[in-house]
Amino acid sequence: MENDSMRPKWLEWAKEIQFIAQAGMEYSPDPFDRERFERLREMAAEMLSVMTELPLEKIRELFCNETGFQTPKLDTRAAIIREGKILLVQERDGLWSLPGGWVDVDQTIASNLVKEAREEAGLEVKPGRLVALHEYSRRNCRRPFPYNIIKAFVLCEPAGEPHLEANPETCAVQWFAPDELPELHPGKQTAEQVAMCFAAYADAHWQAVVD
Repeated sequence: MENDSMRPKWLEWAKEIQFIAQAGMEYSPDPFDRERFERLREMAAEMLSVMTELPLEKIRELFCNETGFQTPKLDTRAAIIREGKILLVQERDGLWSLPGGWVDVDQTIASNLVKEAREEAGLEVKPGRLVALHEYSRRNCRRPFPYNIIKAFVLCEPAGEPHLEANPETCAVQWFAPDELPELHPGKQTAEQVAMCFAAYADAHWQAVVD
């Protein structure tokens, strides 16, 4: 787990400036104030572009594309375990991950888990116990991210066998024992998070870990 004190202060400042600017643009009745808040948002984007060397247009696309009160983004990960093995899908970059992804605006956590498992692994699942709600920048971050992400890990009961169909995201699906994990995508989940899912599956009294 990443120590909070190790996170770069400039990233925290940029995120806070963006948060203040977005709220001000949404709620301020004064057009001159809204112009000032727009400039604050632009400054936050410029700060991120300089510090990360990402193009300013890309930063605007990721960081300045929302309106209203800013909230964290939500990602779900389905922990599907059977006979001591966990189901992982291989992505197009060759790395492996738990089935999952961003929660769409018309989905709940449970329905998103079902959708992602079906789309990425060709498997129907029934969501069960919550394993953890992890904050991305504390547990998974390998590069600065311009907004907060909450990752929901949930034990899911499989129905049948996976049957992978052609899709733009995954190219393989396989069951893995704890001691034979392939190379994981750390932004999706770490080996520690997979081990946590195995521990939760083995413990009927597991208490969800909440950051």
